Amino acid sequence: MPFTVTETSPLSLIIEAKSPSQNLDKHVFKLANYMRSLRVPYGVLTNGRMLRIYERQQKQVDLVFSCPGSEISANLDVIKHIIGRKELSSSLKTVPASVQQSNPLPQQTMKVIAVYHNKGGVGKTTTVVNLAAALAKQGKRVLIVDLDSQANTTYATGLVKFVDEENDDIKGNNVMQVIQSRDEYQIADVARKASFTQYNIDVIPAHIELMEEEKNLNEREPAKVRLLNKLKKANNHYDIVIIDTPPSLNLYAKIALITADFLLIPSDLKPFSHEGLNNVKRFIAQINETKEMYGMEDLNILGVLPSKISTNARFYQAIIRSEEI
Repeated sequence: MPFTVTETSPLSLIIEAKSPSQNLDKHVFKLANYMRSLRVPYGVLTNGRMLRIYERQQKQVDLVFSCPGSEISANLDVIKHIIGRKELSSSLKTVPASVQQSNPLPQQTMKVIAVYHNKGGVGKTTTVVNLAAALAKQGKRVLIVDLDSQANTTYATGLVKFVDEENDDIKGNNVMQVIQSRDEYQIADVARKASFTQYNIDVIPAHIELMEEEKNLNEREPAKVRLLNKLKKANNHYDIVIIDTPPSLNLYAKIALITADFLLIPSDLKPFSHEGLNNVKRFIAQINETKEMYGMEDLNILGVLPSKISTNARFYQAIIRSEEI
């Protein structure tokens, strides 16, 4: 029957059922697109073994309920409360506390920070490794992702232990494979323990082969969100993910900023770095447009981090105003 797709459309629920052999994580993106395009507030995704309910608020689609298929009968009251009535509730806040306690909602705890400037030599790698160490010292579970083919962060964290190609133990199992592969090379398969600090930090290393593969990956749109999707699966394993980026406007920088929740911009505050901030600003606008297409929030810009600051009094007074310190 014909209908008009508006925010007041009578459509209220999409149900997508998969076979028990299907991994539901692979179908969340498509279900979310259906919900956004049809402006449907709720979606159910199930493979018989697991049932999930998603809720749409504007362009944001979130998981609000999940239970094993064997527990559906025991959770019928909760399911009915969410999707079983014409007047749909927007949350589970009115569900009895005893029900909420037995079915806690998943919490998004992991935060992803990209450290980026399109000019080289401004202290990106130094910022990444020191920030990671400081957060790990505070007891945070930290993952570093190196997305620069120069692999400076990989080297700085103590993972490059070879001096020739024969002893190269990073080639073939690094961030490139994470981006290339849809199902293989999950975060846990590629992450390695850093040795540059006494604190426990994991690293997804980079390799020069990133440079060779960029053109091929540029032609494959799903590659841009594979790191994002794989990090979501590792949400419960890390508190903070810090991504080091290449000093350019290339695909890997784009992947980093699409994946990140927050952006930190190191700068030595010299003329070329200042001029480069205009490029960074335009690049962020492009990234936010891409994020909007995927139903994601805009980048939260933490600010420009002064680095390698001259102690010359005139430089200090001219570049950093006292009220900004």
